[in-house]
Amino acid sequence: MSIAREDVLAVLARVQVPGGTLVSRDLVRALAVDGGTVRFVIEAATPDEARSLAPAQVAAELALKALPGVTSVQAVMTAHGPAPKAATAAPPQLGAPQLGQGVKIGQHPSPHQGGPARIAGVDRIIAIGSGKGGVGKSTVSSNLAVALAKQGRRVGLLDADIYGPSQPRMMGVSKRPASPDGKIIEPLHAHGVTMMSIGLMLKEDEAVIWRGPMLMGALQQLLGQVAWGELDVLIIDLPPGTGDIQLTLCQRTHLTGAIVVSTPQDVALLDARKALDMFQKLKTPVLGLIENMSTYICPNCGHEAHLFGHGGVAAEAARLDLPFLGELPLSIDVRLAGDAGTPIALGDSPAAQAYARLAQRLIAGGMA
Repeated sequence: MSIAREDVLAVLARVQVPGGTLVSRDLVRALAVDGGTVRFVIEAATPDEARSLAPAQVAAELALKALPGVTSVQAVMTAHGPAPKAATAAPPQLGAPQLGQGVKIGQHPSPHQGGPARIAGVDRIIAIGSGKGGVGKSTVSSNLAVALAKQGRRVGLLDADIYGPSQPRMMGVSKRPASPDGKIIEPLHAHGVTMMSIGLMLKEDEAVIWRGPMLMGALQQLLGQVAWGELDVLIIDLPPGTGDIQLTLCQRTHLTGAIVVSTPQDVALLDARKALDMFQKLKTPVLGLIENMSTYICPNCGHEAHLFGHGGVAAEAARLDLPFLGELPLSIDVRLAGDAGTPIALGDSPAAQAYARLAQRLIAGGMA
């Protein structure tokens, strides 16, 4: 299918930027259509404006890739004039952590060309997502990582929830990562898992106050500058929702797929469907759904209760013809273990066995 230049311009004319669109503000240069490949330059007036246009570049690439007949999009950002001198540079971004030898986390993302890239040494990458917060996505991520490691897999865990990192507490680590050469960041290890979180570089109560480009840059660094080593699977704990981190990860990183976590009730499922729709639009395979907080067993009398309903996620998976990966219980022991930094999956309790079954199912399906 041939692609008309006018069709490409029509797509770019819908990409919003401050003061208009990419086309109305005459920011598009050197537009070329060669077969299924679209190439163009976004020309900003200053380096600062170029940084502010980074989300528009990502949006333009994604919109064009959805255009029938487009197989590849190559967008380059340029700016007139030199970058500001140190004496006139803007003050440092709030909450930007810095490691030894000058490695600063939260830089603006580097230009990206071509399709999603692999991480050297990492065989599979699984993103754990949810449509909303509070469904236990981070608890599932840490315990699944530990359960996979217990079954002999070489596992990494990346806490990509930049605004609300919780994996340092859940994995029981607090040591600050090192960077001996000023380029590569050395990850930490806990419970047989190689892990990294921006929370390791901040005080526990220190906020990250960043705009979208810095979020995307931080994710790019945590994926590309961390010495992950040889891993069978890297688990990525996503923030809730459908924002910059999800968009950047799915567009720039070669993912094996995503797992969506939800509780059974209708309100949670409404948001889970949005996460599923996002992964579909970003062409990221959905490996399956997990129903968390599915069943509660009273520790005193043994009565089984379904505080948030039961079976809603399994029914949704069946409706969408997606794999249902299993149910995980609601248990105070899971919460206590996470707060103590010793994930419940380390033991042999009924909750630990549920995570073991989940890990076995992923391994048997060739997903981990």
